Amino acid sequence: MAANDKCLSESNKSHTGSKVTNASRKMILEPKMRKIAILALTAVVLGACAGRSPQPVAVVQPQDQFTDCAAIRAEVEANNRRVQELASEEGLKTTQNVAAGVAGLFIPVLWFGMDFQGAASKEVAALQSRQQYLATLAGQRCRRPGGN
Repeated sequence: MAANDKCLSESNKSHTGSKVTNASRKMILEPKMRKIAILALTAVVLGACAGRSPQPVAVVQPQDQFTDCAAIRAEVEANNRRVQELASEEGLKTTQNVAAGVAGLFIPVLWFGMDFQGAASKEVAALQSRQQYLATLAGQRCRRPGGN
């Protein structure tokens, strides 16, 4: 019977050892899963909050050669509205950057969410150049009555 007891104790040791192995495997997987989750979250934050790419309007456009006075005025008005929208967006981005900068002191990953592209200001500059060009076109194409 002593031999049977020895076999049982060896069996328990290997069984207990496998429990430790399974537990250690689980402990090893958990940090990996945490790292993956943190990396995925960081990627989402960087992609979503870092700002958009600027899409400046071209100063000279192909349809300009066919544009009449009424179309020039309509585009100038639309551009003025767009400049106002962009100014509002730029103010919101400044507020967001300040908030992310301050919160980043406590949670540094938030600094990656700051907008350094300045899309709104670049688009406003392009619209202002377009407006100047449209003013030149209007001077050429929009003649005042009796003012040849």
